[in-house]
Amino acid sequence: MPNRLRRMRRNEALRSLVRETHVQPNDLIYPIFVREGLEEPEPIASMPGQFRHPVRGLPTVVQELRSVGVSAVLLFGLPKEKDERASSSCAPAGVVQEAIRTIKDHNPDTVVMTDVCVCAYTPHGHCGVLNGEVVDNEQTLPLLAQMAVSHAEAGADVVAPSSMMDEQVSAIRKALNGQGLADTAIMAYSAKFASAFYGPFRDAADSAPSFGDRASYQHDAANARHARRELRHDVAEGADILMVKPGIAYLDIVLRARELTDLPIAAYAVSGEYSMIKAAAERGWLDERKIVLETLTAFKRAGADLVITYHAKEAAQWLTDI
Repeated sequence: MPNRLRRMRRNEALRSLVRETHVQPNDLIYPIFVREGLEEPEPIASMPGQFRHPVRGLPTVVQELRSVGVSAVLLFGLPKEKDERASSSCAPAGVVQEAIRTIKDHNPDTVVMTDVCVCAYTPHGHCGVLNGEVVDNEQTLPLLAQMAVSHAEAGADVVAPSSMMDEQVSAIRKALNGQGLADTAIMAYSAKFASAFYGPFRDAADSAPSFGDRASYQHDAANARHARRELRHDVAEGADILMVKPGIAYLDIVLRARELTDLPIAAYAVSGEYSMIKAAAERGWLDERKIVLETLTAFKRAGADLVITYHAKEAAQWLTDI
């Protein structure tokens, strides 16, 4: 007798009954750009529908997210002042530190994650301290650790080092534990690839490098085995969550990460992915809702537990409507 595999696909009720992969609003993390000294939200030209936000406006943003079931945010800071040592990145009254406190004062149950990198805090835009024109790994580690501690002291639940320095997770874990902050989790940007998909983000965060590129410390897009080594190192160094970035073009890396560890895996649907979908949808070339939900499902199907996405609010609303 023929095996009729189509039997369980013949109507939505049956398809829904046997659906293997599910996306929920509480799987989503919303990135927020916070600019110091801003009075009103500032549109980001290369990311339609996204804004740089003032600190005082964050409770409203977070409450809107909470109303559709999104309970986690990832903060990126844009300071007024930049210097070679990224001094404002660790300041107790820095933009991210103030943002954390503001969110926690108004929405204490929101999971606040913070990006730990100095690219937006330096005039050169690289992700660490420079020695000539080379990013110095060893000089950068104490700065990242200090930045992470300052975020944790302000109330961050999760710190997320993205600078791709060797042993950054270990340095941050040691610093957090040494300051009595052992309960602060680390989401490691373990498999962060040098990618053209980051262009709109660098516009949004004012963090483009003033010379050269970041290929000497971010993964080569061709190297899956090398990324797996980095994932293993971050597990050994004490990471609590592993991240793969970008998302759509790196689903094979998400799968490799899932096979490697039982730790939670996050996939980052980055700015270029968001802007491509928005641009195509604005021209009527793609159905934005269907494309977004399909890509989110792909992240989950590949093994991601969490998805960082600029579409979080809309996606949560669409998921509720299904």
